[in-house]
Amino acid sequence: MKNLITIGLPSKGRLKEGSINFLEKNNLKLNSIGSERNYFAQVENFPNIKIIYLHAKEIIQRLGDGTLDAGISGLDLLNESPINLQKKIEVMKKLNFGIANLVIAIPNDWIDVQTVADLEEVSFDFRDKKSARLRVATKYPNLTNHFLVSKGITQYKLVPSLGATETYPFIGSSEIITDITSTGATLKANNLRVLKDGYILESSACVLFSKKSLKIMKQFESSTKIFKV
Repeated sequence: MKNLITIGLPSKGRLKEGSINFLEKNNLKLNSIGSERNYFAQVENFPNIKIIYLHAKEIIQRLGDGTLDAGISGLDLLNESPINLQKKIEVMKKLNFGIANLVIAIPNDWIDVQTVADLEEVSFDFRDKKSARLRVATKYPNLTNHFLVSKGITQYKLVPSLGATETYPFIGSSEIITDITSTGATLKANNLRVLKDGYILESSACVLFSKKSLKIMKQFESSTKIFKV
C-alpha cells in the first residue's frame, strides 16, 4: 500500500495499555487482526496505518533500522541503546505513563553510605581489603557505566542481570544494584534503598520516530492532529 505507515507498540504490560489508551485519545481506535494474541492490528478509518506489537526493546531496534516508522517505547531503553542507534531515532513526545527512575540502590544496613561519594570510598575499601571490585548488578550497563564514571567511580565491576535484580545482593551475586523503579516498593521490600544522589535517569514512555521516516511522519502528524494530546 502506498504511504503505508508502520507503528510499533509494546506487546505487554502497562506500556501496552498506556499506548493503546494514548492512541485512542488521539482518535486512533485499534482493531486486532485475528485473535487477541495476534501481533498485528488495524486502525479504524486509517487503512494506511499498520500496528505491530513488539517487545519494547525490539521497537528501539526496528526504529533504528527503519523497519518501523514510529513507535512507543521507554526513554530508558532508548538511552541504553548504542549511540549509533540513538542517532537514528527522534524523540517526538514524552508521555505521562511508564514513568520510572533508574537508580542506584544499596542494602539498608550500609548505614554509613548515603551518597555516591560515600560509595566511592566503599569501592576503594573493597579493592584494598578484599582485592576485589565492588559488584554492581544491572540490566542497564551503558547508562550505569556512564553515570558511575561521570561521578569518578572506577573501582567496580558490572554483573549482568537477567531478572529480579533486587535479589542479587542477598544471594551473593553483587554488592549493590542499579534498577528501574516507579514506586520504590520492590526495593524497600528487598531491604534496599536509593542513594540520595543516585538517580541516573528519569524515564517515561515516549513517541519515537525513525529519522528515515521523519518527513512522512511529520506530515501525518500535522494532517491527523495525532500526538497532540
